Amino acid sequence: MTFKEKLQAGKFLVTSEIGPPKGIETKQLLEDAELIRTRVDAINVTDLQSSVMRLGSLAVCSILKQHGFEPIFQMACRDRNRLALQSDLLSAAALGIENVLILTGDHTTLGDHPNAKPVFDLDSVQLLQAARRLQEGSDMNENKLLGASPKFCLGAVVNPGADPLEPQIMKMEKKIAAGAEFFQTQAVYDLKVFENFLNKTKHLKTKIMAGIVLLKSAGMAKYMNKNVAGVFVPDNLIKEIEGAQDKVARSVEIASRLIKELKPICDGIHIMSIGWGKVVPRVLDASAL
Repeated sequence: MTFKEKLQAGKFLVTSEIGPPKGIETKQLLEDAELIRTRVDAINVTDLQSSVMRLGSLAVCSILKQHGFEPIFQMACRDRNRLALQSDLLSAAALGIENVLILTGDHTTLGDHPNAKPVFDLDSVQLLQAARRLQEGSDMNENKLLGASPKFCLGAVVNPGADPLEPQIMKMEKKIAAGAEFFQTQAVYDLKVFENFLNKTKHLKTKIMAGIVLLKSAGMAKYMNKNVAGVFVPDNLIKEIEGAQDKVARSVEIASRLIKELKPICDGIHIMSIGWGKVVPRVLDASAL
């Protein structure tokens, strides 16, 4: 079954992600993907994550597809205008890549080319609308496509820890109306916060996959608390990772504990390894996924 078929069938989904390298060597990312070949339903490929120049998401998705993996093509609105974004959607479909996760993207000032000009011609809702229009056989300006239309499984992102939460819910509603079929969330560390989010989105007919970011250190946790909007790592988790002699083992334990708590209440889990691709199988084992 494809990712979309599993989604429509109501299967509990598990995804992870791969960050393309800053170069053209793909041996390592293929080795990391191989570790989870039979363990996840699809693999996200990040699109210039943190605004750092890297190998492109579309190229890596194509390479993964050629090796028998099911990729999720992440598309950020930051770097391309509507011409290039629509063209890349068509290119993905022509390469057999159906799953697309659409997001706004981090601002260029956060990355390794802070003087780069951000584009943001479209926002995530508008790009979802454009993708839906392509599926219906025309571009954003109602120009007809030649031949067959692309078919996508469209996803979006949401931050369940945002405060206030209401703007996130309003945008979710717009994204669903625009064609989003599933959501992957920002990192979740507090079950009560996530439960509150689910209670306030019960009226939405969509699939929500809870995001898990592996904690590498107490410093990383404190940095996220200070700099990442809507993400809060509780003090008890910070103390837990801070006092651990084996931080990898403790990170795996924390992640698996969170996953076990989240699994009964959501539609899937999305694991963001942030460079710890080889640790993901340990998390899956410990979580019984």
